[in-house]
Amino acid sequence: MCLALPARVVELRDAETAVVDLGGIRKAVSIALVPDAAVGEYLVVHVGHAIGRIDADEAARTLALFGELAALDSLDAAPAVPADTPLGSDHADDASRQGAPA
Repeated sequence: MCLALPARVVELRDAETAVVDLGGIRKAVSIALVPDAAVGEYLVVHVGHAIGRIDADEAARTLALFGELAALDSLDAAPAVPADTPLGSDHADDASRQGAPA
């Protein structure tokens, strides 16, 4: 799966390189495909290359959606029952082995 993210240009280094900010992470990216990129605008970045522009409102909406997905993913990653309890371990069927009704 390919993923491109909106990132804000914070510095132009030369004609083909800019520094972008995405959630506090700054990274140098190629702007060869977007040669007239400007500080403050949002670019769509894929594997270190700016592949297009995106307006600030659309960038904010897109980043908010990614934030919601990350929050949901962190909820899915948390176990519903702690692993150190009988139901959270590989012994979920211990009750039936101990004579309890199934």
